[in-house]
Amino acid sequence: MQNFNELNIDINLKNSINRANFKIPTPVQSQSIPIGLNGKDILGTAQTGTGKTLAFCIPLINKLIVDKNAFALVLCPTRELATQVMNFIKNLIDSKINIKTALLIGGESMQKQLRQLGKRSRIIVGTPGRINDHLKRKSLNLSATKYLVLDETDRMLDMGFTPQIEMILKFIPKDHQTLLFSATLPQNIIRISERYLKNPSRISVGPTFIPVDKIKQETLNVYKENKYDELIDQLLSRKGSILVFVKTKRNADKMVKRLKEEDHSADAIHGDLRQSKRDRVINSFRKGVKRILIATDVAARGLDIPLIKHVINYDLPQVPEDYIHRIGRTARAGSEGSALTFLTRDDRLMWNSISKLINPNFKAIPRDIRKNSRRGKNKKDKALYNKKRKFRDKKKFSFKFKDKKKFFNKNREDSKSVKDGERKSFGFKDKKKFFNKNDSRFEGYTNNPKFFNKQKENTEPNDNKRKKFNFKKGKKRFKNRSRPKSFKFKKHNKNRN
Repeated sequence: MQNFNELNIDINLKNSINRANFKIPTPVQSQSIPIGLNGKDILGTAQTGTGKTLAFCIPLINKLIVDKNAFALVLCPTRELATQVMNFIKNLIDSKINIKTALLIGGESMQKQLRQLGKRSRIIVGTPGRINDHLKRKSLNLSATKYLVLDETDRMLDMGFTPQIEMILKFIPKDHQTLLFSATLPQNIIRISERYLKNPSRISVGPTFIPVDKIKQETLNVYKENKYDELIDQLLSRKGSILVFVKTKRNADKMVKRLKEEDHSADAIHGDLRQSKRDRVINSFRKGVKRILIATDVAARGLDIPLIKHVINYDLPQVPEDYIHRIGRTARAGSEGSALTFLTRDDRLMWNSISKLINPNFKAIPRDIRKNSRRGKNKKDKALYNKKRKFRDKKKFSFKFKDKKKFFNKNREDSKSVKDGERKSFGFKDKKKFFNKNDSRFEGYTNNPKFFNKQKENTEPNDNKRKKFNFKKGKKRFKNRSRPKSFKFKKHNKNRN
């Protein structure tokens, strides 16, 4: 399939495709659209941003145009992706096609959704949780569903939607067409495809774990305490819209508050926001009103905003596969983009896992080798190494304790003479005598000329004049001391004021 005009579809649908300016199909579209139009099940994997949405929307709309009684259900992992898919479908459906739609997602008014379902909406797009709510209320009837799409299935399973998906599939008749699309293909998706897909056609476009070639990937080694300052430098040096991924909702809110205080045009999106607030944030970012969007992994998949020029991974994702989806928010539909990742010491293990995912031939450097390679740069390690070396050098010239005695007890006749006379060697006993001399007062250094005219004071007491104190006699003397006769104890008077 070279262009969309070759497709055997309704003329009104062809016109709407041309109006949307879709001309040359992408590889996943050229492979999957003809199979989908023939009514076969599809198990498709492709890199993010390669046009999977249009690949299942064209067969879906054409089937409902041909069969007026058929219904279609599209399941998405997040509210943002469901809203985006619904807007995409509405752009392809004009007044001549005239197919009603309903968006069933959490965070929006249930009454509004009930009114949409009451108008016999034949295309239903939603998240598994809210669709299950409508099934329990019996406000949603899936008995006429002929076309089922599971978009970003790996993400839905990661988010724990497996029980909800299996419950929904019980309400859908067995005679239906299923299109399962995913960016990755883990083992749990293969098990689901074996249970619910009938002889699916396998479509794989490019390696699923390798990012788009037009994404320029960079890493920046930073300290934790310097991460925010480095982020500010990157925001100032880069032009265009920037999507920054953080780990937690709280961190996203704190960062946006700080950026706004510093006059940056920023906003946050995460799971705790109401759906109306999420829509306002995404629309303002899509229109260029806000330049910086701080997001958790809720925006890692399916978010299609062509204005995004740069993706910054402020924090690494919890799962290595999410790195591919994060950086896939840029370089959409053949454009170019860049992805920058901040790496701290604590991120090494996760970064090795991501590198192995992207490049199977990647080999992590062993920890011991990394330590040895850093040792030359680390001053502390260098100092330790020099100490050991000095210790070994000392061993060469070491001598026994007996030799030391001989060495110090040698005659000092050959030693250098000083002005007052020759030095004499002395042992520890001689040292005591030396320091107990009467004239051995340490005078120190001074520039006071009067100091030298003073006579040396005899600081030691004279032993002959010293009186010995006999403790026993003194004790008796103090004990037998008589009190004065006038001494009396005064009694305490309680009534005294």
